[in-house]
Amino acid sequence: MTADTITAIKVVAPTVEQLNADHITQLADTYWAPHTVENHLSYNANVIEDIYHQDIKGSNFSIRRIMVLEFSQYLENYLWPNYKPDASHAHVMSIVIMLNEKFRERVQVWQAFKKNNEYFSKFFQQVLHFCLEDDELLINIKEQTALLVFLNHCFNSMEELICRDQVKRLVSLSMWISLQPERREHEFKLCPKWKKYWKAIQRKDKPDQLDKLTWERTFLHKLMLKFMKILDTIPESGHLPDEKVHYCERFLELITDLEALLPTRRFFNTVLDDCHLVVRCQLSNLIKRPEGRLFCQRLPTEDKLHQHETHN
Repeated sequence: MTADTITAIKVVAPTVEQLNADHITQLADTYWAPHTVENHLSYNANVIEDIYHQDIKGSNFSIRRIMVLEFSQYLENYLWPNYKPDASHAHVMSIVIMLNEKFRERVQVWQAFKKNNEYFSKFFQQVLHFCLEDDELLINIKEQTALLVFLNHCFNSMEELICRDQVKRLVSLSMWISLQPERREHEFKLCPKWKKYWKAIQRKDKPDQLDKLTWERTFLHKLMLKFMKILDTIPESGHLPDEKVHYCERFLELITDLEALLPTRRFFNTVLDDCHLVVRCQLSNLIKRPEGRLFCQRLPTEDKLHQHETHN
């Protein structure tokens, strides 16, 4: 049973009376509800800011508050139609939170994005940059965890073209730029055809795109380094915030899923090994603490997948 399933069992959905009395429903009627479209006020970015800081982040990401927003069709009728590449932190995070909620409730997720996919690549790039943000005053650990969950949903939705186009660049052969040169040459000797492809990629790279391409190709490597940095801050004993444990659990879930399927595992596996991430997890303080029970349970599965042969 997944964590999302457990949460879904515990959370009681709002009643019709509660929904009708909720100020979110009143906002929806004013700005985005389909049945009041003729009377809508024009788009107001402050509405998104207020909802995020009061009802989403302000409620400590209360599932009941997010359920009310999902019931109002907030994502498909207001957040995504009004997204632009220079969208605010609150706007981007609101989309992430609402998309995660759709997955939690097991309802249709990608339809709104497929209808209007012009800016999806820009949105995805913003999410990737948010994932690597180190300043918790800008993006706190709960928001970082939500970003990991979103990223995992995208990797697990590769059957959707809009997702596949974005995530495949993160796990292609070109991500081996993160490897130590000696390790990369060792892998090429094991599978010479990859060296031919590697040289072909280098020839096709356009100089004016190289910085962007390098950033994308090293993204997962940098994300793993960030995770290990957070893991190393966990003490042997004493206070340990639940939010930090949840981040580590969700990160390991992402790694496990990346290792589970050949399209993502083939080249990622080598970078994972080069980072010594599994060993770092095994030696961490978290795995020795009672709070690390779920983290410990997930690690052997990831360790087993890590042994898969990928030179094919």
